[in-house]
Amino acid sequence: MATVEEKTTPICCSLQNKNKTAASATSPNVPQQKQQLPFISAVDSRLDPPPKSASSKELKDRKETISFDIGITVMAKAQTCHPLDPLSAAEISVAVATVRAAGATPEVRDGIRFIEVGLVEPEKQVVALADAYFFPPFQPSLLPRIKGGPVIPSKLPPRKARLVVYNKKSNETSIWIVELTEVHATTRGGHHRGKVITSTVVPDVQPPMDAVEYAECEAVVKDFPPFREAMKKRGIEDMDLVMVDPWCAGYHSEGDAPSRRLAKPLFFCRTESDCPMENGYARPVEGIHVLVDMQNMVVLEFEDRKLVPLPQADPLRNYTSGETRGGVDRSDVKPLQIIQPDGPSFRVNGNFIQWQKWNFRIGFTPREGLVIYSVAYIDGSRGRRPVAHRLSFVEMVVPYGDPNDPHYRKNAFDAGEDGLGKNAHSLKKGCDCLGYIKYFDAHFTNFYGGVETIENCVCMHEEDHGMLWKHQDWRTGLAEVRRSRRLTVSFICTVANYEYGFYWHFYQDGKIEAEVKLTGILSLGALQQGETRKYGTTIAPGLYAPVHQHFFVARMDMAVDCKPGEAFNQVVEVNVKVEEPGKNNVHNNAFYAEEKLLKSELEAMRDCDPLSARHWIVRNTRSVNRTGHLTGYKLVPGSNCLPLAGSEAKFLRRAAFLKHNLWVTPYARDELHPGGEFPNQNPRVGEGLATWVKQNRPLEEADIVLWYVFGVTHIPRLEDWPVMPVEHIGFMLMPHGFFNCSPAVDVPPSPGDLDDKENGMPAKHSQNGLIAKL
Repeated sequence: MATVEEKTTPICCSLQNKNKTAASATSPNVPQQKQQLPFISAVDSRLDPPPKSASSKELKDRKETISFDIGITVMAKAQTCHPLDPLSAAEISVAVATVRAAGATPEVRDGIRFIEVGLVEPEKQVVALADAYFFPPFQPSLLPRIKGGPVIPSKLPPRKARLVVYNKKSNETSIWIVELTEVHATTRGGHHRGKVITSTVVPDVQPPMDAVEYAECEAVVKDFPPFREAMKKRGIEDMDLVMVDPWCAGYHSEGDAPSRRLAKPLFFCRTESDCPMENGYARPVEGIHVLVDMQNMVVLEFEDRKLVPLPQADPLRNYTSGETRGGVDRSDVKPLQIIQPDGPSFRVNGNFIQWQKWNFRIGFTPREGLVIYSVAYIDGSRGRRPVAHRLSFVEMVVPYGDPNDPHYRKNAFDAGEDGLGKNAHSLKKGCDCLGYIKYFDAHFTNFYGGVETIENCVCMHEEDHGMLWKHQDWRTGLAEVRRSRRLTVSFICTVANYEYGFYWHFYQDGKIEAEVKLTGILSLGALQQGETRKYGTTIAPGLYAPVHQHFFVARMDMAVDCKPGEAFNQVVEVNVKVEEPGKNNVHNNAFYAEEKLLKSELEAMRDCDPLSARHWIVRNTRSVNRTGHLTGYKLVPGSNCLPLAGSEAKFLRRAAFLKHNLWVTPYARDELHPGGEFPNQNPRVGEGLATWVKQNRPLEEADIVLWYVFGVTHIPRLEDWPVMPVEHIGFMLMPHGFFNCSPAVDVPPSPGDLDDKENGMPAKHSQNGLIAKL
C-alpha cells in the first residue's frame, strides 16, 4: 500500500478567506507612496505607470479598478477562489437551490433532476488576469504591455455554474447558467444568492444517465413478472442474484429517437456463492429482450426470445485473494518499498502544482474527470513558457464487433452517456499508487440535487521511471547516468464492467505523456452447448468474450509559447520519405523528414502512419530558438487503430470523429464535445467535431486545439479471464525545438554518488535528471 497517504486541499475553492496576506481594498485617493505589498518587487519593473493626466474624477469613476503610480493594482478583498478551481460543495448547493427556486410551479420543481453541475470556465484573458495579479506566483508578464499601463479590475468577475437539468415529468432537458454572487451566505445559514443568467430548453436530446436511474431500472426489471418467469426457466428464483446493467439505447432506428428516455439492459446472474467479490459477469443471461422507459420507470417491451442455458459456475468466479477459491496467492515476491524520507519534490498551493520546472493547475469535471490547466515550463532567462491551456480526455467510445443480439448495440459513449468524473473512484480503497501521495477530493451533485463528495478522487505522486540518459566513454572508462523521475496525476473510474485509469505524466526533459490503462472485467456472452462464435473468444465452457474496440479522445487546447489571447500557433505534419534513386541517392540509402503545413481544418483530418514515422508539430509562428527555427511541441502517436466497421455502421452516426486519428480546429469556446454534448440516443449524423470542421477555418496562425483519437482493438485472450490485466495505450507530447539547447543537467552530481566497483570503473548516478539549462 502507499507509503504515505496525504490529503491536500479538495478540488474546490475555499469559502473562507484564508489568504490573509492578500492586500485589502485601498482608495484611489491614497497619498502618492508605494504600497508595501509582498509582490511589488516582482512586478513593478514590468509595468508602465498609469497616465499622470488622469483627473481625480476619472479615478473616482473607476469603481471597479484601482491603479497606482507603480502600476500595481490592489484587490478590493482577498481572492480565495481561482477562476479555474472546480465548484465547491457550497457553490454547487447554491446553484442547485437557485435553479430549483426558479421553477414556475411546485410540480415543475418536483420534476427537476440534476445531471451535471460544473464550472463555467472563464475566458482565457480572465485566467491570465487572475494568474498575473490575484494568485501567487504573481505573473504580470502574462498580460500584454499597454502604453500608459494596464487598468486592472479590483476584483475578478463572479464565478458561474452551468447546470444540465432533466425534468422527469416533461422529459425536457435544459441548460442553466447561474451566477454565484454571494456563496458565502450559505455557510452562515443564509439563503442562496445565485442569479439565473440564462435558461435554455434543448429540444430533441437525452442527457447522460445517472446512477440513481440505473438502480431504479434494475429494481423495476427485477419486479417485472414476465422477467421473473423467464429467470425461473433458467433455474433462477432468487432475484438478489440477478444483475441488471441498464445500457443506454444508443441510436439504431427511429424507435430509439430521443422523444423517449430509453435503456436496453443486459443481464447477469451470480451463483449461490456468498462471496462479496463474486464476478457476476461470469454468467451472462442471453435471449431476453427488455426495453425500459427511464422517464416513467416502466418496462415498454419484453420478449424471451431464446433460452440459452446459464454458464456453469466457474471456480474462478470471484476476484478476491487466491485462498478464497481453493488456490494460493504467490509467495515468491519479496516486499518492495517506495519511500521518500524527505517528502516529495512537488509543491501544492490549492490546485496549483509546481514540480521541477513544470507548473499547472488541477481541475475536475463530472464528464471528463481530470483536467490539467495552464501547463507551463520555467525556462531560465526566458521565464515561464506556456505549453497548453487545457488538457483532458473528452470522450470515449467502445464499439463491439459481434453482429448478434444483444452485442451489436453495445457501443457505449462512457463520457457522454455516463460521465467519467461521476464514475470516479475514491482511492482510499485499494492501492492505486505508491510513494508519497497527494490526494484531491471532488464534489458532484446527485440526481436529486444533493452534493456528494468523492474523497481522494485524484492522485498525484512522483515515480522513478528508470534510466533517462546514460553514456560511457570507452576511452576513459567513465560512465554517467541520469535517473528519470516523473510526476503523475491520475484518476480511475468504473463504467459497468470495465475500469479505466487516466494518467498525465510530466517528465524532467520536457515531455508530457498521456496514458490510459484498461482493466476490470470482460463483458461476456453465453453459448449453447457445443457452440462457438466467430466474433469472439471462447474462454470457458458456454462462455465467450466478443471482440471490441476502445477509443479515447484527448482534447488539447495548445498554447506553445503563447500568452492567453495570442493565436500564434500552427500545425505541421512530418513524414519520413525515402529519396528517389538518382544523383541525390546514389547509394540507395537516403531518407529525410518532409514537413507539410496543415493550412485548414479539412486538410488537418489526418491518420497515423507508422511506416512513415508520421507525427505532428505545434509551432509558434513568432518564437524562435537559437538556430532560428520556430519553437514547437510535437505529438508522437503510440499504437493506434481506426474503427473496424463499415461506413454505414450505426454507431458512426454518433461517432464520426472516430474516422480520423487527428483533427485540428481553431479554439472556439463552445466546442468541447467531439460527438456533441448529448450523444445519448442522438439521431443526428456527424454532430460535433465532424460538423465543425466543415467550416474549413484557417489554421496557418491560430489558437490551436488538437483532437487526438487513439484506440485499441481487443481480441480477448484466455488469460483475460476471470480478470483482465492492465493494457496500456497513449501518446506523447515532446518538445521539438522548444528549448534553445538540448536539455542538460541543472545541478552537478553530488559527491555522494555511487561507484560501480563491480565493473571495474567509476560511475555516476544522479537523481537530478535531465533538465533544460538555458
